[in-house]
Amino acid sequence: MSSEIRQQVACAVKAIEGKKGEDVVILEMDRSSGAFTDYFIVCSGTNPRQIQAIADDVQKQLSEAGQRPNSVEGYNQAEWVLLDYVDFVLHVFSERARRFYDLERLWKSARRLTAADLAKPAAKRARKAPAKKTSRARSTARTRTQTKTRKKTRKSA
Repeated sequence: MSSEIRQQVACAVKAIEGKKGEDVVILEMDRSSGAFTDYFIVCSGTNPRQIQAIADDVQKQLSEAGQRPNSVEGYNQAEWVLLDYVDFVLHVFSERARRFYDLERLWKSARRLTAADLAKPAAKRARKAPAKKTSRARSTARTRTQTKTRKKTRKSA
């Protein structure tokens, strides 16, 4: 994860804290989890106005840094506002919605970070290299393909 992304996440967390967002959790997603982003930021607001104010301030702070969200969801209802910045996603919940969806439990494989952790360089994580097909695996795959082709030819004849 690049230091630029970590700085953007830190900026978002600072904006959340500035609007008195509660129970801020930063999740660094595990690459093997199938997550579509590098980080989740989860926080709570006490009422719809505060939830919107948190979302507004994060957008304002990040737009000053040249970042705009790819998508904004749930702003008008203000039960769960989602700001998708591609490399990280911010979730601003009402307390009730946060308990119901429990994203921290859902993404329990993610590593929890603090704002102080974001200032440190990202930990290097080894990527698993894709498994190479052995010659036996290749011949088996070839045989399966040939079998499928024969079946299709028989059906059409």
